[in-house]
Formats: sequence, structure tokens, C-alpha cells
Amino acid sequence: MSIHSVAGDTETNKAKFLCNISSGYACETMAERITYDFLPKIAGPYVHAVKYNGVLYISGITALGTPAQDKDMGSQCNEILRQLNQIITAENRSKKDLIKLTIFVKEIEKLTTIREQLFTFYEGNLPACSLVEISNLILPELRIEIEATLALQDD
Repeated sequence: MSIHSVAGDTETNKAKFLCNISSGYACETMAERITYDFLPKIAGPYVHAVKYNGVLYISGITALGTPAQDKDMGSQCNEILRQLNQIITAENRSKKDLIKLTIFVKEIEKLTTIREQLFTFYEGNLPACSLVEISNLILPELRIEIEATLALQDD
């Protein structure tokens, strides 16, 4: 597994937040910005994910920079789920820890193309999910993007 923070000074890569504890103490919690070297190179001003308060917020994943980039929505979805699975594995979690997915598609009428892929991927652990039809993504050949939220600690 190879995870690393964005290059630069640690203080500029981690946002400090104060949180109040029920006993009245104040504690410092860090939001850790993460890039994964096993994912395609980032193409903009963002990171692959942010860890905060026991939750991993995963940026939208597309097939950009992969062999599936120019393929149909099903192929792109398969690639995105492969990348998401790599993140889940790198974080030593399982699909039961998926809290929510937000799926952006250019052609909602092709939803049946990816529905079975999603059911198979979830392995019976259905997360909360939103589906949004959009007019475009960063490149015209991209047809789907998926954001995810992953629990990093048990209840």
C-alpha cells in the first residue's frame, strides 16, 4: 500500500479544526489530505480523499487516464469501482464500511447498464446513494463519475 500526503509542509497540508468534547475540553482534529499513487494522476486542484473524524471523503472518481476512458458507461463504471475497491483495501476497510455514494451520469437512461455492476460490487452491503444526471464531465468521453464516503472506524 502506498499512501502519501500532498507534497509540501505538513502544516499547509492539514487543516486544523477545534472540536468540543461533552466535558468541555477542546481538542484538535486534523483533516488529512491524501493522494494515492496507485490511482491515475490528479488532473486538477484537489486530492483523492480527505480523512476527517473517522470518515474518508473520496473525491469523484472517473475513468480519466485509464484504458476505459474512451469506452462505454459500463466499462467506465467497472474501472471506477476497481479504483474504489483499491482505496477501500488501502484503508484496511471493507465494502460494508461504504456509507454513501453519489453517482453522476451523462445518460440516465443507461442506468440499467451499471445497476447490476453496483449490486455485485456492494456484496449485499448497500450504502446510501444518490444518482444525478449531468450535462457533462471534465472530458466529453467521460460518462460517469462516482464520489464515495467511507467509515474508517467501527461504531
